[in-house]
Amino acid sequence: MENNIKEFIRDSRTKTLRLRVMKVVFSREVIREDWPAWSDAKRFSSPKQVFEMFRDLILETKEHFLALHLDGKNRIVCLDRIASGSLNQCVVHSREVLKSALLSSAAAIILVHNHPTGDPTPSSEDLNITNRLKEAGVLIGIPVLDHIIIGNGQYVSFSERGLL
Repeated sequence: MENNIKEFIRDSRTKTLRLRVMKVVFSREVIREDWPAWSDAKRFSSPKQVFEMFRDLILETKEHFLALHLDGKNRIVCLDRIASGSLNQCVVHSREVLKSALLSSAAAIILVHNHPTGDPTPSSEDLNITNRLKEAGVLIGIPVLDHIIIGNGQYVSFSERGLL
């Protein structure tokens, strides 16, 4: 901290102000080699489509929590890998999820994560984080449309089950 203060003072003597500037950098990566036929429309219209796109998450040995950022027509604008955890948990903070959604100008988000055990039944922690994200999303104008948990060949959609 002291070095930063000295640097600022030194810069202020030369009439220079230096601040950290945030730059958003997007990159592209392959999510699926065998892109589903419905994807030609480039928009999600059902939780099953999300499951089909991310079904390979079940191959992971750790829990992964993703946020799909959507535009106004439910097309994916961006994929954000929020957290990677252990066998049965992942630490997710509302601010991290919504920070990136704001930066990508998302109109809405869909949450996706896997249960490496194969059972997609939502835990109490899954229910809690979903409710917190839903409430925070309402406050800033980025609704959570769904939370999909992927298990072994099956999924649970919070919107289909009336949990959202």
